Amino acid sequence: MVIPVHDVNPTRHTPWVTYALIAANVVVFLLTPGIAGSVTGSGTLAQLCHLQAFTEQWALVPRELIHHQLPSLVPTGAVGVGVHGPGCVVGPPPYDKSPVLSVLTAMFVHGSWLHLLGNMLFLLIFGNNIEDRMGHVRYLLFYLVCGYAAAYGFALMNSHSATPLIGASGAIAGVLGAYLLLYPRARVWILVPFLLFLPLRLPAWVVLGSWFVLQAFYSSGLAVAEAGAVAYLAHVVGFIVGMLLAWPLKPGTPPPPEPPRILYGRQTRRAW
Repeated sequence: MVIPVHDVNPTRHTPWVTYALIAANVVVFLLTPGIAGSVTGSGTLAQLCHLQAFTEQWALVPRELIHHQLPSLVPTGAVGVGVHGPGCVVGPPPYDKSPVLSVLTAMFVHGSWLHLLGNMLFLLIFGNNIEDRMGHVRYLLFYLVCGYAAAYGFALMNSHSATPLIGASGAIAGVLGAYLLLYPRARVWILVPFLLFLPLRLPAWVVLGSWFVLQAFYSSGLAVAEAGAVAYLAHVVGFIVGMLLAWPLKPGTPPPPEPPRILYGRQTRRAW
């Protein structure tokens, strides 16, 4: 796994929508009840029950989205004692859930700090250039369409699953797909875990292309992922949809500037 830290691709305008999306994701995460348990791994049973109830209400569930089969019993957030000992109490849902709207709300719910920070890092590095190219309003619509397409693509292939799906990665995968199409030669600084961390500057087509291939392998079962709960198919669908939506913008997109090279101790730029 590589960690992107910076791209050599300046923007002309402040990416306000990207900043707003990051802020919204962070605020929702901080307001998520019981989130301390997912951060430290030592949360109480009460925190876990609150987190389960929150996730059930706001997450996307494929069975609900495709078949509109809403559950009759959901976690209530309360703790009780049953025949098997203490556990989370279930009961009739005290809310009316819209499966279609849950696709939107699920984009802003994350299960841990690692989940949140990983998504926001990719969005910060690659989202600013896509917003700069598309404009604020079109970029926001693009982000949401990619998120919905990724969610529906995953749900259609797992239509009977009752496992909640959360996170912004489907929408962010669309951003990565658009970046690969529009700026394949932009240089991206990454950290490669080798002994400690090895910094490398590689073209975006290498960084994002290898990321997409890995997601495709995981989603097809050709490779073994450590995190089995990750919706890799949603990443693949979002990435492809992002490339397709960005295709009309490719002819008018200027190439990124060539980064300077070091020659005899001085910085030089290519003249060809």
